Amino acid sequence: MQEGVFCVLNVYKLDTRIFPLYFCIRTKTERKMKRLAFMLPLLAVLLQSCGKNGPDAPETVDPGSIPHGMIVLGEQLEDPYSVRNIKKALSSLYPTRAGSVDVNATHLYVRFLPRGDYDFAVLDSLGVELLDHPVDYRVVKEGDWYHDPDIPEGEITWQYAVVPPGFAFPEGIPYELLDECHIAEQPLATRGADGIDWEAVERESFRLTGNLDMYPETRAGSKTTAKPKGRITILDPLYSSTPIGVAGVTVSCNVFVKFCRTYTDADGYYQMKEAYSANPRYRLFFNNKKGFCIGRNLLYVPASFSTLGKHGPEGCSVHVTSRSDRSLFARCVVNNAGWDWFELCKSEAGKIALPPSGLQIWLMDFLECSSAVMLKQGSPMDELFKELVGEYSPLLNFFMPDITLGIKSLNDYASIYSTAIHEFSHASHYAQVGKDWWSKFEKYILFSFVTSGFATYGAGTEDGHGYCEVAEMWAYFVEGSVFNERYPGWSYYPGTEWWFKPQVFRYMDDRGLNRYKIFAALLPAVTDRASLQNQLLLLYPEAASMIRLAFNRYK
Repeated sequence: MQEGVFCVLNVYKLDTRIFPLYFCIRTKTERKMKRLAFMLPLLAVLLQSCGKNGPDAPETVDPGSIPHGMIVLGEQLEDPYSVRNIKKALSSLYPTRAGSVDVNATHLYVRFLPRGDYDFAVLDSLGVELLDHPVDYRVVKEGDWYHDPDIPEGEITWQYAVVPPGFAFPEGIPYELLDECHIAEQPLATRGADGIDWEAVERESFRLTGNLDMYPETRAGSKTTAKPKGRITILDPLYSSTPIGVAGVTVSCNVFVKFCRTYTDADGYYQMKEAYSANPRYRLFFNNKKGFCIGRNLLYVPASFSTLGKHGPEGCSVHVTSRSDRSLFARCVVNNAGWDWFELCKSEAGKIALPPSGLQIWLMDFLECSSAVMLKQGSPMDELFKELVGEYSPLLNFFMPDITLGIKSLNDYASIYSTAIHEFSHASHYAQVGKDWWSKFEKYILFSFVTSGFATYGAGTEDGHGYCEVAEMWAYFVEGSVFNERYPGWSYYPGTEWWFKPQVFRYMDDRGLNRYKIFAALLPAVTDRASLQNQLLLLYPEAASMIRLAFNRYK
């Protein structure tokens, strides 16, 4: 442990109050121990500037200015991409030739009314990008969400999208066709095969519809067309003095009905496939390339957005720190923890089961506790879970979380990251043992909360305590080992005060029986300490003496 930190950790250990909430609850002591990052503020890196980096460089967005709350819409605008308006623009520029040029619908502007998570998943599987507000209205105030005034509160609102002609609308999901649109093939060429300058036609349509203010200011006669690109980064000061990428997150942009989205790469870089001339609206959509999504803030959609506002067609970049917008910061940290966990599960060192596909994660700013309830996967605990989530409980009519992260007292990268890793490791364990095993684990957690004075994990003597023993030994061990690997020089060993002793796994890990070998023993038949030891001995007879010593050492 680094000199100067020892006294900090001892101060934190003075607070040993346990928050008696069930479902894999974590102690406030451990939360505080993980809030180490703020002790090393790298002010030179935290002070970020905004504005243009050059005429062709993406604009850097100030993440401290991201708006929240409900989007406020103004007047409805004329869509310059509608077939009728493109025809008008074509006639304006080419009055003698417009009649010989076909302007067919290349896209349909529609809206859907999903009934829940399943409908969203169906539409997503068809490649449909959804927005909860219409795109042909002026946005007076940006925000996280919009709710149509004609849809009752507490119900999912209309979701707006653009689909190709001939799209096979899924049965059972109500929809409405709003407009037929024409978007020129990309990239926008100076001249098409028909001799038409379609970029000029698009600009003329913006002028005729009164939307030319959406074009960036340029020199007379110059072109602004570009494929938006940039980099999304975040600062983890305990890990590096330079920003790291926000990996696999979705970057989305649109100008009216012209949509494009892509994923960032492992280093946070992105580039759209479509070219734009007008200024798009940019968003970060926390639906990760690895197959998990991060949601909530009372949103009736599976994954959260962070709206970045309008920026030039060359793109926009974002650099996030702990001083940035709170929601954006937390989402980016959990996003990176998920990306890292999925990478760690399939590494050269070994294999760990990936969490279930479509993993749903809720961030809950008003809770101190975290959980791996796996409700979306079919856990029967939803009614009991409503007591925990409080104001979020109406959302359970439409969406079921797999992981909830209580981040009320977590303010730095390291603490949010390690808490997320703990729950992701639970999700992998669930993937290996299945729903029935996990339900018994959850029932034990609830039973111990109701009947004992030992808060979440009980005393370790109640019926079914072995499920908790195995699950929490694994999760606390993984949390500590991943933390210490990411932050060399720190010695963080969470959960050691509990009766289930994750020290057993740490002892074996130090002697060559790593997390991948340990995970191989976490089979459905392993339901307590004794069966865990027997399975390890069966798998690794050459390490029998060391395994027995580890279990005997930490009883």
